[in-house]
Amino acid sequence: MENKKILGVIGGLGPLATAYFMELVIQMTDARVDQEHLPMIVYNMPMIPDRTAYILDNSKENPFPMMLEIGEELSRREVACIAIPCITAHYFMGGLQAGLNVPVINGVEETVAHLKANGIRKVGILATSGTIQSGIFHQELRRQGLEPIAPDEQAQKDVMHLIFNNVKAGKPVEMERFSAVEKNLRSKGAEAMILGCTELSLIKREKNIGPGFIDAMEVLAREALRTCGKPVKKEYDCLITK
Repeated sequence: MENKKILGVIGGLGPLATAYFMELVIQMTDARVDQEHLPMIVYNMPMIPDRTAYILDNSKENPFPMMLEIGEELSRREVACIAIPCITAHYFMGGLQAGLNVPVINGVEETVAHLKANGIRKVGILATSGTIQSGIFHQELRRQGLEPIAPDEQAQKDVMHLIFNNVKAGKPVEMERFSAVEKNLRSKGAEAMILGCTELSLIKREKNIGPGFIDAMEVLAREALRTCGKPVKKEYDCLITK
């Protein structure tokens, strides 16, 4: 029987990252014709309140209710699973999964599992301050027996600058800041580094960032295809840059 599973996407967090996630899903699919690609229902809702500001208690606007509402609408549309191309939003994963009757793909868990399967033990984390403070990567890395490494204070400021003042603002990426963060994490023993924010995924798309990085959004896209029963191109067996 023809596979007619549909992927639901809670998007707009941010809009460019959602568009790139769709591109990744299409790019990764081992398809010969249009009809073999994965159907998607994408709700691009950039008005969802800022996740980092809420987690850091800089805003009282809780993004969860709107995310849950969109998830419920996707569920009514009978999607096979839901993906959220925003890693910071994974802070709300427990509540979303509890409130919805369809699976929500856990990009954090899948990213860590892929690192572990490839023999990585010490992992640097590039992510928003909200993600760092929430500890979602730290907790999952430790749960799976890996050691998390966070940037120093100045390096974390550089990460936030890259995300908000470069990518989200539509400005050129200051690669010297990216290199400084990499150097900081490698000096602390990181064998590989997670690009744990979808805006950082866009830097990887545009720049040659070198070996030892894993893009959590690529992991999310690949898992969406697998969950929906679509074949993935062989070149995406390993998602750690060489």
